[in-house]
Parts: sequence; C-alpha cells; structure tokens
Amino acid sequence: MDIDIVSVFPEYFDVLNLSLLGKAKDKGLISVHAHNLRDWTHDVHQSVDDTPVGGGAGMVMKPAVWAECLDELLGLPADAPAQETALPDRPILIFPNPSAPLFTQQDATELSHAQHLVFGCGRYEGYDARIPVYYRERGVDVREYSIGDYVLNGGEVAVSVMLEAITRLLPGFMGNPDSIIEESYTGGNALLEHNQYTKPASWRSLDVPAVLLSGDHAKVDRFRRDEALEKTNRIRPDLIAQLDCHALSKADRKTLIELGWEVSGDHPRRIG
Repeated sequence: MDIDIVSVFPEYFDVLNLSLLGKAKDKGLISVHAHNLRDWTHDVHQSVDDTPVGGGAGMVMKPAVWAECLDELLGLPADAPAQETALPDRPILIFPNPSAPLFTQQDATELSHAQHLVFGCGRYEGYDARIPVYYRERGVDVREYSIGDYVLNGGEVAVSVMLEAITRLLPGFMGNPDSIIEESYTGGNALLEHNQYTKPASWRSLDVPAVLLSGDHAKVDRFRRDEALEKTNRIRPDLIAQLDCHALSKADRKTLIELGWEVSGDHPRRIG
C-alpha cells in the first residue's frame, strides 16, 4: 500500500516509524510519504489559508494551494474533465472532518484493500468545501470521516488513528493474525470484545473468572460470548439493535432475552 499524507506539519508523522507501523515500512508492506502543503505555495509567506467568505472567526485553507498539491499526487492535469463515475485507477482521497460520517471498523476493513491512499490534514477552520466536490466530479473516490464527536486542532491526529486502524489489517502486518479476528466492531454481527486477563490468576485479591481456568474450551467460548453480549448491551446497545437475529445461536438469543431484548424479528428490540 502506498500512502501519501499532506500536512503543514509533516514532521508529525515521524511517529509512524515506531512500533508495528515502522516494522511494516521496513518490510515493504507499506510506503509512507508525508508532504508539506506549503511546498505548493508561491508567495513569500507560504500562505495556505485566507479569511472565510461571509465573515466569521478563524481562517480557511485555500483551494488553489490544495489543488496544485492534489493534482500532482493524484496524477490529474489541472484542466481534468469531469467524470460521471469514480475511476478505479485513482488513489482514494481522505479528509478528516468533524462534520463528516463516523469512521468505523468496516471503513478500515474496506480501505485496507486499497493500493494507494492520499490523506489531507486540515487546519484552522478547515479546508474550502469545494475541494472534495471538485475531485469527486473528476472521478476521484473522496472520503470525509470523523473519528468522534469532538474537534481537534488539525487532521494529523485523526489521520494517524485511521492509518493505524487500516494498516493493521494488511496481511503480514500483525505478528499473530489471529489476534484481530475477535476484536471489537469486527465481523458481520459486531460486538464489543470480551474482557482479557493474564497471569497471575489472583492479583491483589482479584481473581480471574474461574471458568477461564477450567480447561473446558466450549465453556470458555460461551463465557466470553456472553460477556461480549453483556458488555455491548451495557456500553453500546445500538450495536445490539443492529444484530441479525437469524445469525444468532440459541444461546445468544437466550442471553439477549435475559438482558431485556426481544429477538423474534430480524433485529433485537429492547423490551420496555
């Protein structure tokens, strides 16, 4: 996977040389290039922003500077004609935006199959809204994502979050590929992951659940499944409501009924 990142603080992404991401770069699984947006400016101050049209506080990132940068990275001529559909040979262009749809594990899984990703890091009051419109009209698959219901100073943190979620799904990235199979939000009927424990079995008067020490794998699996259902019900009941009842086992249905859900339809429905 080839990854290009555009930012006014490209040095921020030195952190990608650490841990598993750094090892993936060393193994050639990914290539990461952080670009300074100011390299595409032409004025002495290397200005990338201007006052908002219509008034208001703050500054907005200028479309002309972004266009010169993105035309080069996306391989588009400056006068590229509009396209009715996205072109398969174009990179996917991604902008973090707190006003955009939430970035999910499903998005990370889809993007992990891409060959080339280009990330744009906004700053100040954000980027001119015409930028994603323009590139969508020219056949580029443009995504805008929020990573949560809060606002950051810039897109660098959000890009780092998305990159970690995406790249860890690449074949060969994780030392043990089984470690990503039963994680939170993963799979068709996604739940929060069950609790994890390690040795010692008793620590500061707190014991791990006895069933985990039983050696009975079927009982362990059922315990963990029930724990995942209970945790999801308590923290993210919206995920319970999205489950496909037809894909649930009898034991799953029994647990959900005990937790206060009706499971005879297509999706669970809270009782009361």
